[in-house]
Amino acid sequence: MAQHKPKPTENSPAARFGEFFRAEHREIRDALLALLAAFEARNRRRAKTLLGTIGGLCGPHFRYEEEALYPALVEIFGKLYIEHLLLEHDRAIISAFRLMKLAEKKPFEAADARLAVRIVRSVLPHVSDCEGLSIMVEVLPETVVQEIVEARERARKDDLDLVDWATEVRKRPFLLTYQRELRAALRQHSDV
Repeated sequence: MAQHKPKPTENSPAARFGEFFRAEHREIRDALLALLAAFEARNRRRAKTLLGTIGGLCGPHFRYEEEALYPALVEIFGKLYIEHLLLEHDRAIISAFRLMKLAEKKPFEAADARLAVRIVRSVLPHVSDCEGLSIMVEVLPETVVQEIVEARERARKDDLDLVDWATEVRKRPFLLTYQRELRAALRQHSDV
């Protein structure tokens, strides 16, 4: 198991990780909040642009989290919590597809805007919850943190957006989560 270590030094891999991890989450947070405002204003054009921005931010970010960060944290959190994080990614991917479909809808009704707002709000907690992982990375061995940093560099170099990564590269299928979410949404819709 990871050992307790003092606060990372200024140029350590853990300190660098903390800096870019927080910056990435801020970018995603800000883009999601802007998307929320765009949907509230029923501005489909702005929403579509922001969805592209968010997809570009989340593709590389989710990729290195799943390929390097989450596996490194299994020893600390256990497999169950890491599975929870992966399910959150599944839901975010599904939400991206749903939001893209809504942003294309003509006419874009008030009910569509309300649904889009609910979907965006359902994704936001993952951003803030995930941010806290950076303090756990501080206790990982420096070599493991360096591997996470290198995985990030590779993901950013490949620069796949969320949809391309999720459908072409990601090994974890999100179809089962999608089917569960779809059934729940259909049940919710029929209860209205």
